[in-house]
Amino acid sequence: MIEERIRQVFAEAGAEGRLHAIPVHGPARAVGETGAEAGAKPGTGTGSGSGSGAGAGAEEPGGREVGIGADDPVVIASIFKVLLVLEFARQVAAGQLDPRERVRVTAADRLGGWGTAGCLDDVELSLRDLAHFAMSVSDNSAADLLLARVGLDTVRLLAAELGLERTRIVGGPRDLLESMLTEVGACDERDFAVRYPALPDDRKRRLAVLDPRRTTASTPREITRLLRLVWTDAAGPPEACSFVRDLMGRQVFRHRLVSGFPDDVTVAAKTGTLPGLHMEAGVARYPDGGCYAIAVFARTQALAASRPTVDAATGRAAGIAVGFLRGDGR
Repeated sequence: MIEERIRQVFAEAGAEGRLHAIPVHGPARAVGETGAEAGAKPGTGTGSGSGSGAGAGAEEPGGREVGIGADDPVVIASIFKVLLVLEFARQVAAGQLDPRERVRVTAADRLGGWGTAGCLDDVELSLRDLAHFAMSVSDNSAADLLLARVGLDTVRLLAAELGLERTRIVGGPRDLLESMLTEVGACDERDFAVRYPALPDDRKRRLAVLDPRRTTASTPREITRLLRLVWTDAAGPPEACSFVRDLMGRQVFRHRLVSGFPDDVTVAAKTGTLPGLHMEAGVARYPDGGCYAIAVFARTQALAASRPTVDAATGRAAGIAVGFLRGDGR
C-alpha cells in the first residue's frame, strides 16, 4: 500500500509525516509555465482586478490523490509566503500597488537569516524585489515589510476567497518571532539565543509557533489546493499567478522536494522550517507535461532545524507519491 511505503520512509528518518499529492490539470499555457516563459510580470498585463474565479480548475472530485493525514492541521511557517506574494501580485495586477515602489530595509527591520534579513547595512529595493527575496531565499524581513504594505487582513481574505477554510494566518515573521521571545522570556534575539538552548525539550515543544492550533497553519490538502489554483490561473489574474509560479521556480533550496525527483523534472516550491518541523510545498513538472502538486510536512522529536535525513525523506516521500499518481510503479 502506497501510504504504508511513505510512512515507512518517514519512520526510517525518525519523523512523522503528513502529505498530500494530486495531479494538476488546467490551461495548457498555465500548467508548469514560469513567469519568464509567459513574458509577464505583475503590472505589465491587463489584470482583471482581484477576482480569482477560484472554481475554475480548482478541484476534481474523485480524482487520484495520495494522502497521509491530508486533512490534519499542520504548521505552515514560511509556506504562508505563497499566499502573501500571491496577494501582492493580485494588487499589482489590479493597479493598487506599484511593484517598483522603493522600500528601505533598516537595522530595525532585520530578523536574521537569509537575504536582507541578515544584511549588516541598510538596503533599498522595490516591492517586487521584496517578493523575490521572500520566496527565493525565504527572507523574513522582506516578507514582513511586504506584508505591512499588502495588509494582513487582505491576505486572510484571500485565503477565504480561495476556499482555504482551515488556513489561518496569525501574523508575519516578526509576530511569530515576538511570540517566541515572549514565551521564552527574552528581551531580544540575542537574549533568546542564550535562553532557548537552556530550555528542556518539553518546554520547547510547547511554544505556540510549533502548535497548529495557535499559529499560522493549514492542512496538506488546502496547500495543494492553493498550488492547483495558482498553476491553473484560477487564483487571480493570469499575470499574478504567473509571477508566483516564476518566483517559486527560483527558490534556491534544493534539499527537500527536488531531491526526490529525476534531474529532468522541474520543481517549483516553497520551504518552511522551524525546530523539529521540516516542510515544503510545490509542483513537479515532468518532460511529458504532467504536473503534480505536493505538500509534505515532517515532524521530529529532535528539535534541530537542520536534519538532512529528514529533508531527504520529504523528497523521497514526494517522489513515491507522484510516481504512484503517474502509475510508474515506484
